[in-house]
Amino acid sequence: MPASTPTPYRLVVFDWDGTLADSIPAIVDCTHAALAVVDRFPLPPLAAIRGAIGLGLRDSLAQFFPEAEEEFITALTAAYRELWLGTYRERITLFPSARATVESLAAAGYLLAVATAKSRRGLEADFAATGIGPLFRATRSGDEAPPKPHPEMLLSLCAELGIPPGEALMVGDTSFDLEMARAAGMAAVGLLSGAHGRERLAASDPAAILDGVVELPDWLAARTARPAAAG
Repeated sequence: MPASTPTPYRLVVFDWDGTLADSIPAIVDCTHAALAVVDRFPLPPLAAIRGAIGLGLRDSLAQFFPEAEEEFITALTAAYRELWLGTYRERITLFPSARATVESLAAAGYLLAVATAKSRRGLEADFAATGIGPLFRATRSGDEAPPKPHPEMLLSLCAELGIPPGEALMVGDTSFDLEMARAAGMAAVGLLSGAHGRERLAASDPAAILDGVVELPDWLAARTARPAAAG
């Protein structure tokens, strides 16, 4: 494509869990383990757990037990965090080719960022375990902004990096990611690698639904000119 061709996307923002990190089974298992610790309510259906992934941790857990008092949700949240940081985060790996995909986009000149409902402590632990953190120019975690689908995480990333929302793309595996992007005035791509299925993703009207992040470079190449190298 000619160098003068406009480039729709200069910034690509990734969700983390279920998008780059193959972590959904560990999240489900950790939720079950935390509920066993507090030992009060029956386990919610698997579909309910997967459906709430992508919200902030406390909001996700509160969805399962709307009748529960705040003290129970606080105890459940604390149990989950202790279990996750102590045991379950060790199960986190990147999806096959996720690192190569991110590296190829960085080499092509895209600015890259992460917007996740995970806490800052949890995200940094995952970055340390996977070694992928230095590839991202900026990140936002769930304890630094209102929970998805509020657009603040994306708008603050765009402001920090000097990219208009119309030139940024959100990539995620949940409807919360896609709705956040829409609220921020950004395009979005849904991935089938994580928590939400095709029908739920399609309801948020993304630009595309792909099987996994490995398909993203080809999708971008078919629609964009190569961006100028990031400064």
